[in-house]
Amino acid sequence: MSSTELKLPLVDLDGYINPRAPGDRERVIAEVREACESFGFFQTTGHNIPLQTQKELLKSIDTLFELPQEEKRKLSYLENPCRRGYEESGMSLRTGDALPDSKEAYYIGREDPVVEHGGFYGPNVWPPLPTEEFRTPVWEYYQATNKLAVVIWEILLQGLGYPTSVMEAFTKRPMVIMKMIRYPPLEKTLPDQFGVGAHTDFGGVTVLLQQPGRDGLEVWTEERKEWVPVQALEDVYVINCGDMISQWSGGRYKSAKHRVINKADKQSRLSCATFYHGDALARNPLNNDDPNKATVGQRLIARFQKQFTLPPEFTAAASS
Repeated sequence: MSSTELKLPLVDLDGYINPRAPGDRERVIAEVREACESFGFFQTTGHNIPLQTQKELLKSIDTLFELPQEEKRKLSYLENPCRRGYEESGMSLRTGDALPDSKEAYYIGREDPVVEHGGFYGPNVWPPLPTEEFRTPVWEYYQATNKLAVVIWEILLQGLGYPTSVMEAFTKRPMVIMKMIRYPPLEKTLPDQFGVGAHTDFGGVTVLLQQPGRDGLEVWTEERKEWVPVQALEDVYVINCGDMISQWSGGRYKSAKHRVINKADKQSRLSCATFYHGDALARNPLNNDDPNKATVGQRLIARFQKQFTLPPEFTAAASS
């Protein structure tokens, strides 16, 4: 079977969110469990996020990245203790990659009034755009994907045989980071350069929106040793598990490598990923005897120290 014939599972979450018959929820839980045990990824419909909310979000992302470069640089996440704000193209150099990622990104998270725990919590950086053009639609979308991620966590926990009440142990102040991304056209990408190089997500649940019709995401299947392209379809989300939930599950749920290569020669590509992890100080709630005592926050720090470096010019800029 070729990679073009192999597709990620498509799960309709409506049976869980709005069950209409006995067994609806159990069926969805089983489908998600099988997908995450086999691939670590699945696509989903019936997610309860209005299409208009998705369109407004993509419009806002486009407006943001069309700002002059000098204006975007003033919002650099390197100048922010909470790692919120703008990431310029070429700022993420992934270990093992010949070239840095070509994508540019913008980060927001929980809107907390003060900086706490070394920047895990704190206020966002909002660009100088009219509220109705950016902050309002972006925040509405952030809240919507936050709720969807909670649903996914509930389903994953039940798939392992745990009650949803387990979430109370690690979601009092969950770290929920949203990353808005623009990939340049293929013609503006250097040879052998990825939009985002191959990696796994470090933490919990990722909720990904792809700009419809702009393909680029590829998922590695360990069994077949090949990259599977994931179509960017309207109103269809991509969900995946990160390293933390894979470890918490005892390896039952996979954390699969994935990468992005914008296939469009003349067009940029937009996407948005919401990462729902858990409280910065939380440890594995599924196993009190887990020898890995790392907190969610410690995992995040270890991930960035191990997996990423910054080019010297950006490091210098951050310390100046």
